[in-house]
Amino acid sequence: MIDSESPKSALTTRKLTVTYNNGQPIVLNLDLAIPRGKITVIVGPNGCGKSTLLKSLARLLKPISGTVYLDSNSIFKLSTKEVAKQLAILPQSPTAPEGLTVEELVAQGRYPYQNWLQQWSIDDEKITQQALATTGLLELAGRSLDSLSGGQRQRAWIAMALAQDTEILLLDEPTTFLDLAHQIELLDLLYDLNHSQGRTIVMVLHDLNQACRYGDNLIVLRDGQIVTQGHPEQVMTVGMVRLVFGLESQIIQDPVTGTPMCIPMGRKAKQKV
Repeated sequence: MIDSESPKSALTTRKLTVTYNNGQPIVLNLDLAIPRGKITVIVGPNGCGKSTLLKSLARLLKPISGTVYLDSNSIFKLSTKEVAKQLAILPQSPTAPEGLTVEELVAQGRYPYQNWLQQWSIDDEKITQQALATTGLLELAGRSLDSLSGGQRQRAWIAMALAQDTEILLLDEPTTFLDLAHQIELLDLLYDLNHSQGRTIVMVLHDLNQACRYGDNLIVLRDGQIVTQGHPEQVMTVGMVRLVFGLESQIIQDPVTGTPMCIPMGRKAKQKV
């Protein structure tokens, strides 16, 4: 059983079940612990419940049973602003009002700290500028978000999440629609945020080799349930890839990082063996 009050876990779930509108379970009776101060990557085939799980962790979806704990508190008993001060989420393909500048978008991250008594403060300005600097966007602060490249735009959304000043960052397929160079740029940024600031990062990725390179902890989902989880060296096996993805493969050591590398065995590859 997961200890929901363990200081080593930033987020935990206990018997979490989430369904579609038609009652079909997406996530089923899930017990899960997200280690604090680490990069956790959720992987699995399309439709297995990865995005649903991430939204549930952020309280964007309400389960039909079970709960999510943020530290030792049920996340569903906390106010929206309390959650937003501890946890930020970047969903797939986020959208912003037309004409919004980069700085205006990033400033939206300070919303949880605003109220009718306290409007924009010196701290809000300082943290917004720090978020722009951390993501390398200071020179682009006055540019329209619509005018940016895909990689720059994704960095702007991450800067907004950083401006929330939360310990936990959740990102749903943050590398989607980015070319390889921008994927690595983005993943390196997240790696730096984790290692230099101790941020707890949870992200959904499709690329198994990138998941192994950047993840301290892998969670493998299939049909809304955890097949296996742990360090990439423990998780990434020929048997797991066959069971979860229905694919034959070879697992070798990445010559650069030493992490596991999955080599898929398609029809052409099998002819060469």
